[in-house]
Amino acid sequence: MATSRTLAAAAVCAAVTLGAVTGCSSSGGFGDSPAKQSSGGNQSLTVLIATSGESETAAVKAATADWAKKTGNTVTVQIASDINQQLGQAFAGGNPPDLFYVNSDQFANYAKGGSLYAYGDQIPDTADFSEPLRKAFSYDGKLTCLPKDTSTLGLAINTTLWQQAGLTEADYPTSWQQLSDDAAKLTKDGVTGLVTAPDYQRLGALLKEAGGWITNPEQTAMTADSPANKQALEYVQSMMKAGSAKYVAEVDAGWGGEALGKGKAAMTIEGNWLKGAMAKDYPNVQYKVLPLPAGPAGPGTLAFSNCWGIAAKSQHQAAGVDLVKHLASADQQLEFAQAFGVMPSRTSALSAYAQKYPESKAWVDGVADAQAPVTIAGFTKVLTQFNTDLQSLKTGDPAAILATLQRNGEQAIKNAK
Repeated sequence: MATSRTLAAAAVCAAVTLGAVTGCSSSGGFGDSPAKQSSGGNQSLTVLIATSGESETAAVKAATADWAKKTGNTVTVQIASDINQQLGQAFAGGNPPDLFYVNSDQFANYAKGGSLYAYGDQIPDTADFSEPLRKAFSYDGKLTCLPKDTSTLGLAINTTLWQQAGLTEADYPTSWQQLSDDAAKLTKDGVTGLVTAPDYQRLGALLKEAGGWITNPEQTAMTADSPANKQALEYVQSMMKAGSAKYVAEVDAGWGGEALGKGKAAMTIEGNWLKGAMAKDYPNVQYKVLPLPAGPAGPGTLAFSNCWGIAAKSQHQAAGVDLVKHLASADQQLEFAQAFGVMPSRTSALSAYAQKYPESKAWVDGVADAQAPVTIAGFTKVLTQFNTDLQSLKTGDPAAILATLQRNGEQAIKNAK
């Protein structure tokens, strides 16, 4: 579901985590010599994951057990209740798990602190992973950990409400103007045309489509207070003032999928995690996922992922790399996709996925136009504040919201150097 991917609340790292991670040296992770490495079979590895549910847990356990059987090693999969906090405490204590999920918004914190073993140069076919994902998990020019899956955003529409409003497939929006026109026609009888979450993990796609983004491509300078970003927020604000767009809380929903499933939203902006949630919670609701309508600068969406991190303090780095190769292989990624709905991060596997699941085509096609997330050490608080400010977008000043983001981001970039 959405919260297992990118919602801001799940991405916020506890203070103990940031303090522990960013305070480490970059030598072996904690100012001492690198951990002594084990070799051969009969090694015992631990893997820490933040699972979306029983299906994901079972799939990861099965995949690691398969590798263990082939190699003679053993693997223990641990389920995190708060993976950011648990990793931070483990790094600080010098006894982290060997492998673990790393969210994009925490990646730079861990990498800067020397807590991650950079193994990308040991993977022979990294070009099979999309450039935005490789960029998201690179630090100091080095691919540090492999993306384990990928997600993008699309426009999901309730086709029953669509038809009731007298709209047809010919009315599917391909531009911002068409989106606002359709949203206005759909807003009636207790239904809001477009409902979305009040965060940059959704609205950020419109920044991209307007030709803007939060930072420059190198993530060395802020570009938040640009005319393009202002245009994007003003566009959303105009729909809010017209009543054809609302945030999820305004329609008494927890996220876009709930608003869509309960018929409170005719359209919502969500990622491919929507698919599993709708099948589970709203199996009788008919819906279709379209590409996000193109903005002034063309099409765009956002890319989300976790990566397979290996601890700098692990005594099993070589075995860990071999395990990652297995977990991130095309065949295994397709098995994960079937088991719990994620999209593969490998381009080759993604093509096979698209053929098997044509209903996900819009999300798959979005990979080509996806904006990589911001991965700057210490940037989490900046984005959390941005999300807070976005909650008042309807009555707020877009320029002021972006000015605050610009100012906070510049300070974070300065501190990250």
